[in-house]
Amino acid sequence: MVKLQVDHLTKHYWLEREDRNVLALSDVSFSVGDGEFMAIVGPSGCGKTSMLNIVAGLLTYEEGNVIIDNKKVKGPGIDRAVVFQHASLLPWRTIAGNVRYGMELQRRFDEKTMKERADYFIKLVGLTGFERHYPSELSGGMQQRVNLARALAADPAVLLMDEPFAALDAQTREFMQAELLKIWNKAKKTVLFITHQINEAIYLADRVVVMSARPGRVKDIFEVPFDRPRNLSLKREPRFLELEDAVWKLIEEESDRLGMVAAV
Repeated sequence: MVKLQVDHLTKHYWLEREDRNVLALSDVSFSVGDGEFMAIVGPSGCGKTSMLNIVAGLLTYEEGNVIIDNKKVKGPGIDRAVVFQHASLLPWRTIAGNVRYGMELQRRFDEKTMKERADYFIKLVGLTGFERHYPSELSGGMQQRVNLARALAADPAVLLMDEPFAALDAQTREFMQAELLKIWNKAKKTVLFITHQINEAIYLADRVVVMSARPGRVKDIFEVPFDRPRNLSLKREPRFLELEDAVWKLIEEESDRLGMVAAV
């Protein structure tokens, strides 16, 4: 069953200083199945984040459609939650208070339900015992866990993740990838995940969309053939490295093309 459908999406940006339009996305189409984990990679500036923000309802677009559960996206909605690169937690709220925040904004959960859901997702992300701590008392990885718990507690149909581990050190990032898969396996959410790191995309996803250089188009979609659950040691296996090389080859081609265009 298709949960999210992106059809022939086109997005322009107006550069006022240069008095011209820039085509950021051109005729982008793909679908994400119910409960599927899809990752999107591509050269810098290919429009990955713009596309995610359009799906989130935070950006408008000129042509095409974005459809979730057979309903056209016309703006932000409770059927989507976004996990950004930075945790953006409210510093004056405790961890429990931050996790509750999205539910409070929705006004569709009673007090008992909010407490139960906050407790459940704090436990799910491995932060039981930190409910009364403040964000400044947590590491970057722990703050991103709170960010994820907050998004999941709001019960979205689609979870949108924009390079959520980019600001973490390499070791913490690897650990968080493994933890995310455990959490996703229990939460069963449909995920659209943006990343620059190819091995992260392959390790996490069921399918990987490769975007072209600007204007962003879907260059190819790779099926990830590895069984779940996945161990981090999978990244060192020859079959994993072969797929990583295949994805990287396409991105390298697009980066080279962009470089030649820039030189002209």
